[in-house]
Amino acid sequence: MKKLFSGIPILLLLIFGLTGCNPIGDKTASFTIIYGVTAVLSLLLLIGYCFFVRKKNVWFLLLFSSVLVVNIGYFCLAISSSLEESLIANRVAYFGSVLLPLSMFMITLNFTNTKYRKWLPGVLLCISTFVFFIAASQGYLDIYYKEVSFEVINGVSTLVKVYGPWHSIYLIYLLGYFSAMVAAIIRATINKTIDTTAHAVIIAIAVFVNIGVWFIEQLVSIDFEILSISYIISELFLLGVHLMISENQRLIELEREKENIKSGTYIGEINPGENVVKPNDISDVNLDRLKIFVASLNVLTQMERKIVEAYINRLNTKEIVDTLGIKEETLKYHNKNIYNKIGVNSNKELLETYKQVKDMNL
Repeated sequence: MKKLFSGIPILLLLIFGLTGCNPIGDKTASFTIIYGVTAVLSLLLLIGYCFFVRKKNVWFLLLFSSVLVVNIGYFCLAISSSLEESLIANRVAYFGSVLLPLSMFMITLNFTNTKYRKWLPGVLLCISTFVFFIAASQGYLDIYYKEVSFEVINGVSTLVKVYGPWHSIYLIYLLGYFSAMVAAIIRATINKTIDTTAHAVIIAIAVFVNIGVWFIEQLVSIDFEILSISYIISELFLLGVHLMISENQRLIELEREKENIKSGTYIGEINPGENVVKPNDISDVNLDRLKIFVASLNVLTQMERKIVEAYINRLNTKEIVDTLGIKEETLKYHNKNIYNKIGVNSNKELLETYKQVKDMNL
């Protein structure tokens, strides 16, 4: 994963070197090649995700599919032979472009453990559909583009556009999503609902890459859709975080399974807030299980350690919330992470195991 991320700056330098900051319409055939390469790369990434990632996420599938659709649209636009073909290709690119920020936003909410209403994705999808129909109205209405003409320059097809009064809607749409993602990251960092600072930094980079590229395209006349490249970079960053979190959860589950086997525990009826796995007898508690418990305390975040200490000091929920300055929902989120990491299923089992560790001076 580190090797993959280290190659991203080289990719950016290569793309800027091939595109340049030339006047509008001054394209070269290399642009068509780049669009073709990005389309193939997007397809390979989608296939790789489907085949090599065990636990699929619907928003990641939408993200990878959207990037593929965007780059296919750009490539088809570059090789189109008529105005009608160019307009269709442009609509294809916009179809992926309106779904892509939606998927990135939902992924950001999941990474930052931000709770949202069940109806939110449906509402956002309706907004995306509306923005798409506005952006796809070229050739039928003059609200998004007043005029659109077709030109072939140096063997590369392009659309010459005159923006209409509703063109700013798509820009507002993108800025709205970018702002919402930044707000979610900042809120999660403040409330400490994100696993690690490194994860927050990587997610922020993925968002700011697109914000930076978007501003560059607004301020500089670059006759190449750099967002087609930045979207691929962003999905790689987000996939990296996803894989790190998944791997961490997998290791925790394996450790808990190993602990249960070694300690000779049994699984009874699962009741919310009650122990699922209990030692048969305190005198028979396996020493390895307690050692795993002690070692797991070292992987807790600073906030999680404070919460464990508060439970050990017999503070109740209200006292912990007031002392640490967090919300009750945030405390519940941290409790879930703590239980997963140290291999217990409730506050009661945490205290019982800690007492055993203390009694044995581990």
